[in-house]
Amino acid sequence: MSKANLLNRRQVVASLLASRGDAIAVGGLGASTYDIAAAGDHARNLYLWGAMGGAVMIGLGVALAQPKLPVLVITGDGEMLMGLGSLATVGLQKPKNLSIIVLDNESYGETGGQMSHTAAADLVGIARACGIADSVALATLDEIAAFAARMQDVSAGPRFANIKIDAANLERVLSNRDGMFVLTRLRGALGFPPI
Repeated sequence: MSKANLLNRRQVVASLLASRGDAIAVGGLGASTYDIAAAGDHARNLYLWGAMGGAVMIGLGVALAQPKLPVLVITGDGEMLMGLGSLATVGLQKPKNLSIIVLDNESYGETGGQMSHTAAADLVGIARACGIADSVALATLDEIAAFAARMQDVSAGPRFANIKIDAANLERVLSNRDGMFVLTRLRGALGFPPI
């Protein structure tokens, strides 16, 4: 990837969540979860610190269970590579309210910054081949803002966006790491009683 004009991950996530409305945001392993928390802790954030490869499938389950709400999965390229089969399942199920966003720095940031396969693999092409017709690469904050507005439409998904970001190692912003608290808070925000 060209190292010029790469986007700042925190600006990207803040832009995606700026007008989130009732959307549920599912954060993937590591940095994407910290980026969601940095954009503002929210009762409809579902943080997945240690579930590598599972964010898209968890987002799919939430989208199928809550078809009237926008569901956003924000994850990294390493996790997306680990869970490529999930794109085929999304392509088959076609949840109209699901948007998948990959923050792609072409490296495995959680394990030392080794080069990831997205230096060669085309995630947008893979998503399209899996049946997600609305699959795009976004390169500017204006494109991201336009995509964020489309994410609110729960009748036209699924959507997939790959966004090339810089590989900056930013301060970790943590919300409550108690999984039961996060789940109970999300259930409450959706009108369900505590477990």
